[in-house]
Amino acid sequence: MKIGIIGAGFVGSTAAFAMVMAGSASEIVLVDANEALARAQAHDIAHAIPFARPTVVRHGDYPELAGAGVVVLSAGVAQRPGETRLQLLERNARVFGAIIPRALAAAPDAILLVASNPVDVMTQVATRISGLPRSRVLGSGTVLDTARFRALLGERLGVTPKSVHAHVVGEHGDSEVLLWSGADAAGMPIDTFAAQTGRPLTDDDRAAIDRGVRRAAYTIIEGKGHTAFGIAGGLARLVDAIAGDERTVLTCSILNDNVLGVPEVALSLPRVLGAGGVQQTVMPHLSDAEAAALRRSAEILKEAAASVEATL
Repeated sequence: MKIGIIGAGFVGSTAAFAMVMAGSASEIVLVDANEALARAQAHDIAHAIPFARPTVVRHGDYPELAGAGVVVLSAGVAQRPGETRLQLLERNARVFGAIIPRALAAAPDAILLVASNPVDVMTQVATRISGLPRSRVLGSGTVLDTARFRALLGERLGVTPKSVHAHVVGEHGDSEVLLWSGADAAGMPIDTFAAQTGRPLTDDDRAAIDRGVRRAAYTIIEGKGHTAFGIAGGLARLVDAIAGDERTVLTCSILNDNVLGVPEVALSLPRVLGAGGVQQTVMPHLSDAEAAALRRSAEILKEAAASVEATL
C-alpha cells in the first residue's frame, strides 16, 4: 500500500522509518511545507531500506499523494509563549483546513490517519473538514497509551506485554481511562493471574502504573523535548492493520455519534480495524467508576471541540 505522510518532523519522519522497518508500505511519500526537510528525511530513511523490506521512500508535493491508501496527518504548529490551548487548536485547525482538501484532491479514496495533537479534537476537526465517512478518519488516539499500559503491567507481572490484554479509552491525554476491570492475562482477570504467579497487584502498584501511563509523555518531553518512537510504532501498527485488512482490535479515535450520553465527540474506544478503516466499535465492560470517568473525558473533549468547530 502507498502511504502519504504530511508533516516530516519528528513524528512524521519517525513513523515513516517505523513503517519501512515493519514492511508496512510499498511506497511512502513525505510532504512538508519545508521541502528541504522532507527531501532530507526521505533520503535518510531510504538508506535503511537495505536492512528492511523493499520500500520506495521519497518526498513530493500533494499531487504525488495520488493513489495513497492512507494519508497520515502529522503536520501542525508549535504552541507560542503565552498562547492558550484554544488558540493553538484554532491555528492547527486552519492548518488542517489548508492541507486536507489538497490531500483529498490527489487521493480521494485515502483513509486519513491523524497524529497531530491534541489528537482527539484534531480528528473531529479533520472529519468535519474532509466530509469523509467517520470510519475513514481516525486518530492514533490511545493506541500508544494502551501499549504503555500493557508494557507496565507486563513488567510488573514478569511476562511479555503481548500476553497482557488491557485497554486505555477516552482522551489521549490527562482524562484518559485505564480499564483495570477488563484487564486480563492467560484468559483470567489480571488480579487472579497476578496472585497465581506470586506477584499480587497492590493499590500502590496500580497507582504507579496509572502514573506511568498517564504521565509518560510529560516525562519523555522533559528529558528530550518531544515524543516520537512510541507514537511512530503505533502509527505503523494502525497502517499494518488497514493495509492487511487484519480486522484486529486497536484503540483509536473517531468521531462517535454518542458516548455515554455525550453526543458528537471524538475519543478512543476499541475498534475493529481493517480495509476501509474502522469496521466496528466495541464498548468494553466498564465498572461504575470507569463509566463515570469515560463520560467526564467525553465531556472535556466535547467542550474543547465545540469551541474550535465554531471557528471552522
